[in-house]
Amino acid sequence: MSRLTRGLMGLTLSTLPALAFSADNVKLPNTLAMTAYGTGSAGYSQMVSIGNLLQNEYGTSVRILPGENDVSRMTPLKMGRVPLCACGIASYYGSEGVLMFADENWGPQPIRVITTSIASFGLGIAVAGDIGVESPEDLRGKRVSWIRGDDALNLGTEAYLAFGGLTWDDVEKVEFPGYGRSFEGIIADQTDTGFTVSVAPPPQQLAASPRGIVWPKLDPADKEGWARLQKVAPYFQPHTVTSAAGDYGKDKPWVGASYPYPILVANASTDDELAKSLIRVFIEDYDKYKDAAPGNAGYSLDNQNMQWVIPFHDAVVDHYKEIGHWTDEMQAHQDMLVERQRILKETWDNFTASNPPSDEDAFGKGWMAARAKALEAAGMNPVFR
Repeated sequence: MSRLTRGLMGLTLSTLPALAFSADNVKLPNTLAMTAYGTGSAGYSQMVSIGNLLQNEYGTSVRILPGENDVSRMTPLKMGRVPLCACGIASYYGSEGVLMFADENWGPQPIRVITTSIASFGLGIAVAGDIGVESPEDLRGKRVSWIRGDDALNLGTEAYLAFGGLTWDDVEKVEFPGYGRSFEGIIADQTDTGFTVSVAPPPQQLAASPRGIVWPKLDPADKEGWARLQKVAPYFQPHTVTSAAGDYGKDKPWVGASYPYPILVANASTDDELAKSLIRVFIEDYDKYKDAAPGNAGYSLDNQNMQWVIPFHDAVVDHYKEIGHWTDEMQAHQDMLVERQRILKETWDNFTASNPPSDEDAFGKGWMAARAKALEAAGMNPVFR
C-alpha cells in the first residue's frame, strides 16, 4: 500500500468522529478532506481560505490534497477516499463519461455540484507578451502548451484555438507533466502559452517576468468564432474580465470567456448533512470569506448558474427550496440532468457487460458510439462523439 493511499485512508477515517455542532444548523465533521488543483492555483488558494473559515467558525480542520492533473484530483473522489473535489471542468467530463473518462476504469461518474465560483476572473490562454499575440488566430505557428493527463486544460486550449480557426496542427505542441510546469516553461522561454484562470499565481508570475503577459481577445460579435469555440467546449460563455494578471482591470478589461472554477463537487451518494451544511456555509457566511482569496466573490448566490451542465446534490436542491431560491424551470432542468446521468450509467453498465473490445482505442470508440446512440434516443444532445 502506497504512502499516499495510507494517507488518504487516514483522512477518510478521520471524518468518522462525532459531528461538531455550530450555529444555523451547520453540522460538519471534525476533519474534512478534499482534493484541489496544485498549490499555485487559484482553486487551491480559495479552498485554503474556506478551510480557515471552517476551522475558525466551526472547528473543522480541512485537509487539501493538491493534484497536478485531473487523474490525481478525481481518483480519490471516485474511490470514496475524500468526499469533495474542488475541481475544474473535468468534473463535467466525468459526469458525461468522455475524454479521459471514456476509459474502462472510469465511465460516467455520479458527480453532483455543491457550489461553483464565477466572478470577475476569466479562463483562457495566457500568452507571453513578447510574441505579438492579440487574438487566438495570432497563435498560428506559436509554441502552445499541452498538459499530460489534463484533458480539461487541453480542451480549453483547443477551444481557444478553434475560435481563431486553428487546430493543434497549426501550432507547435509543447508537452508538460503538469499545470505549474507549463508556466515555468513560458518564463523559461520553452513555450508561449498556458491555459489558466486569470487570477491564479502562475499568470501573475508570468506578468512580472521579462516576457510579460497578454490574454487573447474573444470578440463577442464574432459569432462564427464563438460557434467554433462552443462546438469544442459548450460550457464556455463570453465574459468581460476585470480581474486578470497583467495590465488589465475595470478600466481596461479583458474581453474573453469564463465558466465556473472551481466547481466544488461530491458524489451523488455523499452524506446529505455534509452537503447541506456546506451550502449553508457558502451562502450564509459569504461576507466572512468573500475577500479572503481572489475569486471568492464568485461563490455568491447571485453568481450561481442554476441551470448549468452538472446536476446539484439533492441536499443542495433541498436547501435552495428552503430559502425560496428554486423554480419549476430549475427543477425541470435538474430532473433532466439527473435522468441524463441515469441513462449514461445504464448505458455504461450494458456496454461493459457486453464483452467490449480490450484494445483501449477500440473500447473508447465503442463506448462513445453507444453513449451517443442512447442520449439521442432520449432526445438529448450527446455533445461529445
